[in-house]
Amino acid sequence: MDNGARPAATGASTNQIAGACPMRRLQHLAHPVRGALDWLYPPTCVLCGGPGGDGMDLCAGCRADLPRITPCCQRCAMPLAHGQREGVLCGACQRRPPPFAHCQAAFRYQDPIPELIAGLKFRHRLNLGRLLGTLLADHLSRQAGPLPDAIVPVPLHPRRLRERGFNQSLEIARVVGRTLALPIDRHCCARLLPTTPQARLERQARLRNLRGAFRATPGLDGLHLALLDDVVTTGTTVGELTRVLQRAGAARVDVWAVARTA
Repeated sequence: MDNGARPAATGASTNQIAGACPMRRLQHLAHPVRGALDWLYPPTCVLCGGPGGDGMDLCAGCRADLPRITPCCQRCAMPLAHGQREGVLCGACQRRPPPFAHCQAAFRYQDPIPELIAGLKFRHRLNLGRLLGTLLADHLSRQAGPLPDAIVPVPLHPRRLRERGFNQSLEIARVVGRTLALPIDRHCCARLLPTTPQARLERQARLRNLRGAFRATPGLDGLHLALLDDVVTTGTTVGELTRVLQRAGAARVDVWAVARTA
């Protein structure tokens, strides 16, 4: 973990996202520092170039236009047709429920979200990681449910990590972890194989593609973990990682993502 220690196994976390939210407490404490930084380096909207708002590189208008993901499947966060009621399961989850307990995604994978994520991953614009992490943390702070014992960023294969220079999921997780006062465990699992992107494959090929791709360290007994990724597409990657973490002892695994594809 980033703090050097693994959380004690509790079985079920007693922290709550709703109620006395850690995010709001931290925002209050950080207000004077953020005010000074905003005065020295005024935030600028990365989409329209106007003044940023709430300390983010995003103006209020562009933020309001972001593609929120309601309604969506209550289990996997798959976007549903507009007008469909909340709290229902999509057809896929009814037929074959995923191994993770719950997926939370802040946005549909629609413009301008792909542009922001690509800017982080492929153009090394790390300020977009801070922005996406802040937006995801804000979304999570509005949801009811138990907070996990730790955040686990989806790992990159070492070769991909060397090519890119950083793991975008870890950069987003750092912001979410600081905001929600949660530790990050980036050492409990590793990617062993450089797999083909899942979106290019059919279901059976996706399963074969990920077989043996991940490894988790023992000692996760009773922990509630949140896998964090930038985008959930087919759900096969986070599903396989969930099974790996469960075999290592994790009691519950949730999935947190900036965006979810339809």
